[in-house]
Order: sequence, then structure tokens, then C-alpha cells
Amino acid sequence: MRLDQYSGLPVSGSRLARLALLLAACAGLPVPVPAGEWSGYAATEIRLFRHGPADPQQHDGANLSFAAEPEYYTAWDDGQQSITFQPFARWDQHDSKRTHADLREMFWQKAADTWELRVGFNKVFWGVAESQHLVDIINQTDLVENIDLEEKLGQPMINLALIRDWGTVDLFVLPWFRERTFPGKQGRLRTIPRVDVNDPEYSSSREQKHIDLAARWSHYIGDWDIGLAHFYGTTREPRLIPNVSSTGKFYALTPLYEIIHQTSLDVQATKGDWLWKLEALTRSGQEDRFNAMVGGFEYTWVGAFETVADLGFIGEYHHDSRNERAPTPFEDDSMVGLRLTLNDTQSTEALFGVIRDNDGDALTYNLEASRRLGESWVLELEARFFTKISPDDPLNGFRDDDYVQFTLQRYF
Repeated sequence: MRLDQYSGLPVSGSRLARLALLLAACAGLPVPVPAGEWSGYAATEIRLFRHGPADPQQHDGANLSFAAEPEYYTAWDDGQQSITFQPFARWDQHDSKRTHADLREMFWQKAADTWELRVGFNKVFWGVAESQHLVDIINQTDLVENIDLEEKLGQPMINLALIRDWGTVDLFVLPWFRERTFPGKQGRLRTIPRVDVNDPEYSSSREQKHIDLAARWSHYIGDWDIGLAHFYGTTREPRLIPNVSSTGKFYALTPLYEIIHQTSLDVQATKGDWLWKLEALTRSGQEDRFNAMVGGFEYTWVGAFETVADLGFIGEYHHDSRNERAPTPFEDDSMVGLRLTLNDTQSTEALFGVIRDNDGDALTYNLEASRRLGESWVLELEARFFTKISPDDPLNGFRDDDYVQFTLQRYF
């Protein structure tokens, strides 16, 4: 299996060694690169669905998959230069689109006192909210992995960080666009009808070759953590256009990737046991300009019930100025949640949340929990339930996809 359709690099020690030498040589670095170390995990995952599928093309019953994400890291020059290599691969029992591989990371880094430079495939995260990472735009979402939008594809980039007393300025040149992954015909937790990824549309004639640009200033000011960013380039959130056959039958959705300008702000204030959070953006290029935000709080009860455990209370509100025209389920929604951290030797944690559509009766229940087993194993539980989903809701395709998922991970 190839790691990535663009890189074509198989997982092999000899090829990896040549890759490290090539990156070093291209950067004008001394070679050979010193030996590094491997880490990572392998995982077995099973999803158990409560109902049969809403679309007869989708699989019925349990779904099994296997995944692996090794990581190779080496550093030299007193730790100021390093290479990170992190491929990912998954095999899925039913969904051929979910059987895929990717380069999550493969970059060279040079660090100095007042600047850092990274070149290659990398992942960058922006945001502070719990229920939606609204401003996180550098990396494309790997949607076949999970509908929570947290799994990302590796993004080719040149990233220069300028570190000053008044904050850090990150500059990005993104030379190749990654299309969003979508489940296949048999996959579950997908739109109905499905998204046809074989013939996407672009507003730019350069399509995937369009060079995207981004800049972000971030800084700590007392209890406040602030990020201000601007992105120009191909949107990571395509609009889905109905695809009609010659007979007039509506059979699929086509992703349309448009050129956008997006300015965003993310702020987090730490006030004792309280965290106050805000993400907001304004975007043009996808029909009319629109604004969106998610904000709220998290309060942590340290030593809950006179134990060593911590209990967090979360509340967030979502708004999108496109209202019912928004292709996202977060146009006017509220989220409440609980986070339990036992602080035990097994690192037991759980997060439960409910998202309510304030314009209707739709409710989405989410549970995530994990516990370490011994020194190298982790057992994870994930559950999602959807109730009262209306036909015009973006989540309508998930209406029969309530599931419980168990994942057993082996770290090395």
C-alpha cells in the first residue's frame, strides 16, 4: 500500500533513510543524518450500529477496521534540526474509501532563538473550543476517519515562525491542495445521497495546484491566549452541489472547492478554575460573505466529591449568519457537556456532550472515554446517537447511524 497518492513512498527502512538524507541535502545540511527512534501505535476498531442503514447501498451490521500510525524522529545540530516522519494507514471491512493511507507528517525543522522553519508535510492546529474547531483551516479534514472533524490530512507547507517578545508570527505557503475524504457507497455516517469524489469542481483554474497563503499572530497577555489569522486560498469546506444524471435523477453530490478569504480570531482566558473560549471568523468567496462563531466556558471542579478526580462542566453556543442556508449543522446550536478525569494510574478519562439544534428538536449525544491497560495498551470507547433529525438537517444522512465503537490501541 502506498502512503500517499502524491508522495508514493512505501513504508520501508531503506527508503526512509534515503528520504532523510534527501531532505537534509536539499536543505544544505550535513549528512548523514544520525539514527533516530521509532514510536507510534497500531489499533483494532469495531463499530456496532443500533439500526439498519438509511440507504440500502450502505453496509448493515458491525464494521471492523485496523489502523497504524508509526512515527520516526531524528535530531542533530544540538537538537536545532530534526526530521519527523509519520505515515498513517487504515483497512476497513466494508468501506473502500475508508481503506486509505496518508502522510500525516514528513517535515524538516530548523529551530533558532528567534525563528523556526518547517518544510514538508505537517499538521497545524488552531482553536480553543470543544464542540467545533471553527477557525482550524490549514489542514484538510480526513472525514472517513471520524465525523467529529478532528482527524486531519498532512498538508505540504513551508512554515516560518518569527518569535518575538510581542508574540509569534507564523507565515505559511501551502503549495498543494488536499481534497476532503468522504465515505464510499457502502460506508456509514455519510450523506444521502453520497458524495462523488471522482470529479470535484474548482473555482480556480489551477485546481489543486493553487498556492494558498496564511498568516497568524499569537501571544499570551496575562491570563489571555490570543490568535489572529488570515487565510487566502482553496476552502477546506467544499459546498456540495447536487449531481443530476441525463435522465434527471439526483444521484450524488459533487464537492465544489472555492477560493476564499477568511479572517479569524481565537481567544482563551484562564481565570482560576474557569476557561472562557471564543472562536470567530468572517469569510468571503462562498456566495455572500458570512460570519460564524462558537463561544463558551469550561469550569473544572478540582477534587470533585472530595476525591482526586476532576469534573469539568462545559457550555458552548454556535452561530452562523447563513442560518438555514448553512451547510453545517452548527448554524444555531447549543452544547453542554461533562469531562471526568480520574487522575488514576490508568489515566481514565471520559467526555460526554449533548448538542441541541435551537431551531428544531434535533439532539446529538456524544461520549468519548479512554483507559490505559498496562504499560502499552489503551482501550477507547466512542458512542454517538442522533434523535429527531429533520429531513433538511445536514445530519439527516446519519439519522439511523447510532453506534458504539471500541478501539484497542497498542503503543510502541
